[in-house]
Amino acid sequence: MRDDVGMALSTAFTELFGVRHPIALAPMGGSAGGALTAAVSRGGGLGLLGSGNGDPDWLAREVPLVEQGTDKPWGIGFLTWQIDTHAVERALEHRPRAVMFSFGDPSAYTERVRRTGAALIIQVTDLEEARQAVDLGADVIVAQGTESGGHGARHGRSTLPFVPVVVDLAAPVPVLAAGGIADGRGLAAVLALGAAGALIGTRFQATAEALVHPSTVTAIVEGHGQDTERNRVLDIARGSRWPARYTARTLGHRYLDQWRGREAELAADARAQTEYQDGVARGDLPPLPVWAGEAVDLITDQPPAADLVGTLATQAEDALNRAGRH
Repeated sequence: MRDDVGMALSTAFTELFGVRHPIALAPMGGSAGGALTAAVSRGGGLGLLGSGNGDPDWLAREVPLVEQGTDKPWGIGFLTWQIDTHAVERALEHRPRAVMFSFGDPSAYTERVRRTGAALIIQVTDLEEARQAVDLGADVIVAQGTESGGHGARHGRSTLPFVPVVVDLAAPVPVLAAGGIADGRGLAAVLALGAAGALIGTRFQATAEALVHPSTVTAIVEGHGQDTERNRVLDIARGSRWPARYTARTLGHRYLDQWRGREAELAADARAQTEYQDGVARGDLPPLPVWAGEAVDLITDQPPAADLVGTLATQAEDALNRAGRH
C-alpha cells in the first residue's frame, strides 16, 4: 500500500494543518474510530475521530489506535447537543490537533479548545449557524448540505448553493464543504465553489477500517441515492434524543415505511417504540439505521482509507485539469 499518493492541491485548509490533501474525515459517531482516523491522516488528509458524546471508555480505546497508527495531524469531533464541559476537557487531554463541533451551540466550549492551541472547527447547516461560527472565531467552518448522510438540517440547503454563500460570509476563514461528496469530481466541484476542501462521511463508511457492520458496507455499496430519505422516524423509534431541527438521511427501513408521515403519532405510541426495540433485540431489525448520503451510487468498493484519500485527490486533480482544458 502506498500512502500520501496523488498530486498536492494546496488550499488554506492544507496549509493550516500541514496536510497534503484538502480532505477531512467526517467524525461519524462511533464508526469513525481510531483505525479509520489514523488511516485518513496517514493518507494525507485530516482524520477526525467520531467521539459523539465524548464517552471516556470509547476514547480510551480508540485514541491509542490513532496515536499508534499515524504521526500526522488528527482531531476529535463532537455532537454538540450531547456533550458537557467534562467531555471536552477529557478529549483535550489527548492533545488533538483539531476539535470539531456539530449540531448545537458550541459557545460554551470554544475558549477551552482555543487555550490548548487546537484548531476550532464548527459545522453549520444554515446561515444563522454560519454567522455564529464566524463570531465564535472558528478556524475552519464546515458547510453541510442536505445531501449528506446521517443527521443534518431539517430545513437546510443543498450543498451546491449553500457552500459559496458560506464561503462569502466567512471569508477569510476556510470553509469545507460536506454533503453528497463521494469521489474526486465532488471534491473538485466544491473547490471550484471556493471551498478549501471537503469533509467526507459516507464514502469513508465503506472502507476497510470503518467501525461498521459488514451488512452496512453491503447496503452502502449496493444502495442508490434514490433509496435514501431524510426522516425523524428512526430517531423517534430508537428513543434517540436528537433535536427535532436535525433529521437524518438513511437508506430504506421497514419501520420508516410503516410510520412515514406519522412522526407525532409514533412519538406518542410507547408500544410502537417498544416493538422497535424488541425487533432489534430479536435480530429482526438492524441495531442502527444505515446512514447514507445521496452520492451513495458512486460507492462501489471497500478500499483501505489511506489509499482512498490519495485516489480522491488524484481524481480531483484530473477533474480540474479537464475543466481547465475546456
